[in-house]
Amino acid sequence: MGIKRIAVEEAFVTEEIAQEWKKVLASKFVEPGFQMMGNTILGDDPGARMVHSRLVDTGAGRIQQMDADGIDMAVLSITSPGVQAFDAVTATRLAKDANDALAKAVQAHPTRLAALAAVAPHYPQGAVQELQRAMTLLGMKGFLINSHTMGEYLDDQKFWPIFEAAEALDAPLYLHPREPGPDLVKPFLDYGLYFAGFGFAVETSLHAMRLIMCGLFDEFPKLKIILGHMGEGLPFWLQRIDNRYLLQVKIGAVKKMKRLPSDYFLDNFVITTSGVMSGPALKLSMEVLGAERIMFAADYPYESVTEGVQFMDTVDITDAQRQMIYAGNAEKLFKL
Repeated sequence: MGIKRIAVEEAFVTEEIAQEWKKVLASKFVEPGFQMMGNTILGDDPGARMVHSRLVDTGAGRIQQMDADGIDMAVLSITSPGVQAFDAVTATRLAKDANDALAKAVQAHPTRLAALAAVAPHYPQGAVQELQRAMTLLGMKGFLINSHTMGEYLDDQKFWPIFEAAEALDAPLYLHPREPGPDLVKPFLDYGLYFAGFGFAVETSLHAMRLIMCGLFDEFPKLKIILGHMGEGLPFWLQRIDNRYLLQVKIGAVKKMKRLPSDYFLDNFVITTSGVMSGPALKLSMEVLGAERIMFAADYPYESVTEGVQFMDTVDITDAQRQMIYAGNAEKLFKL
């Protein structure tokens, strides 16, 4: 019996969203980081065109590629920045259309594909309604938000109805990267630092820390947040985060929480391997979090799925741990 592989951060986009991105990029309201990233992912060079063709394909071509890469099931979600680059009205409409498109793709390949819903956070009431529809009517397995929305973060309590709905629906949130927001991005614009090699992790780990420090998980203790790219570096930092947090409490610099920051991370977060093919990084994450809090992700079409599979197939861990990371944890969290 061969090993089962489920990849949980696999990107897609609709053609309409891509065309709307181009309109934003041509406007005077484009965020600096998105302008840089957009010119990369929507470029006219062969590489950009190939990525685009793979993003919009949720049918036979994608299934054929999954077969070639040895992926049994892919959990699809809207690519960065998704609908969050648009005004709230446009974003809400495009999120609904994207979810309908994904639901049709899953219906056509129910044993091979699953999906996470897109929502427009900047219209929280509409995001709640769409999440409810996606989970109850469309069969989605959770939802994805691409970090900040026009520089705003989800720790702001105006967004908390989304978390209230997510907890009630048992819908995990994949907090996915995008380029740093307008107030953060300027020093990242040089040397390509705004992009996936560094800026994405800084942006998303900051967002995760804001969620921890604002008291969100005292209010919604059953909420589950997923972080890709081996937890965006946070498993490495947990001891120091706790240590400095306690000092800040002692000197009155921050408000004392009910628990340590690392306690919330261990109870409310799970991570994925997407784009990180490093044995030491995986083993550290396993030591800090446990294998039961790590899932496999290939990050198609941005990363080499072949390299991701080869890494997980050969990294020095037990077969039980390998199967847990490859499929067991995803089956449990997403109810696959």
